[in-house]
Formats: sequence, C-alpha cells, structure tokens
Amino acid sequence: MIILIPAYEPDRQLPDLIRSIRDAEPWATVVVVDDGSGPAYRDVFDGVKALGCHVVGYATNRGKGFALKTGFGFIADHLPGRNVVCADSDGQHTIVDILKVAAAVKPGSPAMVLGTRSFTGNVPARSRFGNNATRLLFTLATGQRISDTQTGLRGYPASMLPWLRSVHGERYEYELNLLLEAKQAGYAINSVDIATVYLDHNAGSHFRPVADSARIYAPLLKFLASSFTAFLVDTLMFLLLTAATDSLLLAVVGARAVSSAVNFAVNRRLVFRRGREKPAARTGVRYFALVAVLLAANFGLIAAFEALSLAMLPAKILAEIALLATSYAVQQRFLFAGKNAGKVNGKAAAETADELPANTHIPA
Repeated sequence: MIILIPAYEPDRQLPDLIRSIRDAEPWATVVVVDDGSGPAYRDVFDGVKALGCHVVGYATNRGKGFALKTGFGFIADHLPGRNVVCADSDGQHTIVDILKVAAAVKPGSPAMVLGTRSFTGNVPARSRFGNNATRLLFTLATGQRISDTQTGLRGYPASMLPWLRSVHGERYEYELNLLLEAKQAGYAINSVDIATVYLDHNAGSHFRPVADSARIYAPLLKFLASSFTAFLVDTLMFLLLTAATDSLLLAVVGARAVSSAVNFAVNRRLVFRRGREKPAARTGVRYFALVAVLLAANFGLIAAFEALSLAMLPAKILAEIALLATSYAVQQRFLFAGKNAGKVNGKAAAETADELPANTHIPA
C-alpha cells in the first residue's frame, strides 16, 4: 500500500498525519506532492521528508488534480504494482479511516473505493451545502447515487494508475471527473463509511467557493444546460405542432426531430470532451437511434400522465425529467466516449499518461 498526499501550503496537520501513519504502520510508503507551495513551506516538506516520505513537487501551484496525477506518475515510475490510497493533508482523514479504505481496495479488482462521510454533527455550512449540491447534480446527470462525491479519501488498485493519469482536470474538478468517467472506463465505485472531521471549521482548506465550484459543476451543468436548451426548443415546437395538427404523435415526433438535432450538435462539440473523436455520421446514427427509443418512452409517459388527468404541458415536463438521467448515461458511456474508452490497462491509456510533463518531479 502507498499513501499519496497532495499538499498546498500545509500547516502542522501534515507532519501530525505523517507521524500517526508511522505510529500505526511504520513501514507504510508515503508519497507527498508539494503543489507549488513556495519557499516559505520548504521547512515543512523537509521535515516530512525526514520522517521517511518521498517528496516530489514543482514550483508553481497547479491544483489538486495535477498534484494527484503527478503523484500517480511518480508511483508508476518508481513504485509500480502497489495499491494507492489518497488522503488530504489538512487532518480531515484519520489513520483508522485511511487503513479502512486501504483494506477495502482489492488487488486486481476493477473498482475504486471512496471513504464516505455522513455529514452529521458540527459540519461547516459551505461543506454541507457543497456536497448536497454536487450529489444532487451528479444523480440528476448520471442516475447514480453516491453519498459523498467530494471525499478526498479514496483507494485505487495499482491497475487503475494509467487511467487515473489520463482523466481530464487539474484542480478540484478532477476527482468528480473520475466518478463521471469510471463506468465508461469499466470501473466500479465502492464505498466505506468514515468519520466526518472538520478542524477549525475547515480553516485549512484552500477550496475557493466560486471558482472551484464552477470547475466542479461544469461537466454536469454543461449537459444540463444543453438538455434544457433542447427542452425549450422541443417544448416550443411541441406546442406549435399541437396547435397546427391536433395530433399528439405528430407533435411529439416533429418536436423531437428538431430539438434532437440541436442537442446532438451541442453535445458533440461542447459537452462531451471526446465527442469529436468519432466520425459524426456513425455517432449520429447511434444518437438518433437513442432518440427513437427515448421518443417512444416519452410518448408513452405523456400518454400515461394524460390518462391520469394531468394537463399536456406538465405531463411533457415530467416525462422529460424522468428520461434525463438515462440520456446522459448513454451519451457519456457509449455515444461520445473516446475511441479508446475502456482500454485503461492497454496502450491507449499509457500513451495518454505519457503526455504528462516528465520534469514535474522536482524535489522540494
């Protein structure tokens, strides 16, 4: 087991954490990444190194995602074949919970392990709100329920390292991107319960509420915005065609033909990062096949709601909401996945990982 700790301008909590690890597991390998903390923190990292840790880093702050991928690269190059547990440097994770997550990571198993908090007790309001908001958006966009999408305590089997290095994101959004892309890449997400710990109301956190929240929510909000735009187009066409034809079937089919063309173009170019890696014609055929399936389901749901004496417009809105998560999951995992999605242990992932800068492992 390797414990990987990204650190930016750490306080006394970092050496305290290292000492607790040494007391519980004297022979554990610990890798600390200095995320551009600067000369003022050299003594902290020198002290951590004196405690037997590997310390790597770079001169300018690049963000938590970049720090984690730097650590994964160092481990793949110098300490290959061992499972990795990532923990934060600010004292939020106890050694008991770190070892609990480590024990849940099974060698060779295609699954990451999340240390999930219950958010009970004295939890800072911004942390409680942030996790609830991300959890809700994540569920709406993917249909998956994960109780703690923002946990920094995570365990990964050694076989996942090439894929971990290939996932997009350099700051806090990186960890959410891992959850969004895991199933597409063939990985499961398991969890174990851990304590909810906030020291001094999380004063040691470097999370920027506005800028970092925008980065975290961007993948989900882009899809929701695209879907909402298509929904507005679809609803407008639906109402116009209903008035013009007095036929539910023609109104639903015609409206969906227009709105799906708009949605396909936006999703392929702007929403899904790897959407343009596949030919538009082939992806388009599959997309409109999905549209046909969702259209049939949409028509059936609207008819069912109307049979329950619900007005046509509210019935339309409820049907769209019910099918939103299915649409996102299929598009992300199949339609707009990269050409090499799923080849996480093969050449494609390794080549992507090799694109990371080779000169980032500068000793602190």
